[in-house]
Amino acid sequence: MDTISKDKGRIWDSLQFKFGLSYILIIAGVLLLLNTYPLRVSQDLVFRSKATTLQSSVSVMVYSLSGLDRLTEENVSQAMAVVEETGLSRILVTDSAGKVLYDTRETGSAVGQYTFYTEVVQALLGNDAFTCQYKDEAFRSRASSPVMYQSQIIGAVYAYEYDTEQASLLEGLRSNLLRLSGIIAVAVVCLSVFLSRALTHKISQLLTAIRQVREGAYSHRADIRGRDEIAQIAQEFNSLTDRLQTTENARRRFVSDASHELKTPLAAIRLLTDSILQTENIDPDTTREFVTDIGAEAERLSRITEDLLRLTRLDNSVLEAPVRVDVLPVLEQVMRMMSLVAQEKRVDLTYEASGECTVLASRDEIHQVIYNLTENGVKYTGSGGTVQVSLRREGEWVELSVADNGPGIPEEDLDRIFERFYRVDKARSRAAGGTGLGLSIVSDMVKKRGGTAQAANRPGGGAVFTVRWPWKGEDAP
Repeated sequence: MDTISKDKGRIWDSLQFKFGLSYILIIAGVLLLLNTYPLRVSQDLVFRSKATTLQSSVSVMVYSLSGLDRLTEENVSQAMAVVEETGLSRILVTDSAGKVLYDTRETGSAVGQYTFYTEVVQALLGNDAFTCQYKDEAFRSRASSPVMYQSQIIGAVYAYEYDTEQASLLEGLRSNLLRLSGIIAVAVVCLSVFLSRALTHKISQLLTAIRQVREGAYSHRADIRGRDEIAQIAQEFNSLTDRLQTTENARRRFVSDASHELKTPLAAIRLLTDSILQTENIDPDTTREFVTDIGAEAERLSRITEDLLRLTRLDNSVLEAPVRVDVLPVLEQVMRMMSLVAQEKRVDLTYEASGECTVLASRDEIHQVIYNLTENGVKYTGSGGTVQVSLRREGEWVELSVADNGPGIPEEDLDRIFERFYRVDKARSRAAGGTGLGLSIVSDMVKKRGGTAQAANRPGGGAVFTVRWPWKGEDAP
């Protein structure tokens, strides 16, 4: 019983049922209107036609009797004898008291009797009367008018018509409308079933695709053809799924790389601590050497953690409120910090600046970008190399470039140089103390402020990294 109830609930709640029912109800209303309005209009037209023709016939008869000063059976019969055949079912002429003086009915004549038809009563009161009704497949029309002599009512003329010919035409119209309605109803039911199934089938496909993606099948796509709104939704869904798949792949790669990067210094720290603990009578110099190595690995682990946290904040758009920052003072500060490192590695570090270089960001962001690019150049240039930092304004942009004369970047690695944890030479990068996140941080920081980050090889050897921010000087739009 519960299963049956659930199935019924699904039927009632399904879009196919709702669409089909909506179509049927709308068409049912249209068919109801089709079967009532034309019949009602046709019936009203017949009523108006009957009123005109019947009252005209009564007027002719009243006119033939209007020359009489009083009405009797004899003079009424004589006067009515000259009236042309009207085709009416029955004609009555009464005196002022309602007594029938003339009756066209051959059997059951009412001559000599009093009649109290509503129409006759109205006529004796001085009013023209007309009624018509459609009953039992026939039009029944009644009309009556007073007969006047010198402004006195001396009698009344009553006419009755029983018409089945026009009634048969109306019934024919009714039957034709019913047959047409039946054909339309069948066609609409079939069409509604077809359209509702076609529509709900697309929706079901889209729903299935959504469920697949919800379960983690990011490669699943909704195969819905056409140009309607549902097909457009499916296309947008597929585009969203593509982005989700790309994001998921990047997330998995990031987690894998982060785990690997964190695992390496942790394994080194564990190995060094185990060596200290398990080696008996270890001399102080060796202990000091091991502790120094542990400190270096811990510092490296700290740098990786800080960079990961910084990237997480960038991914979540957790940035400081932007302000106008003059890049030159920040550049000078970084050059003073990096000059000692460059001297130690025997790298010639120089810089130049020109123009008003004001951007909309935070001072810490600018510092981080310049520091990461400069540190990267100093680390990988090698002893005796040169690193040139240039800051200038180019139209509506502020451009910072860091160029070196080192080994450069292989062409196959240029497109991936800003990816997280991506290294051209992994062993060399780790030996230099890099985390593989510095360039990713640079790219994300700059792009969050509407800028760009690029890497290229120099014609004479070496690499050049260029970042650009939108210029936000006092005269900037």
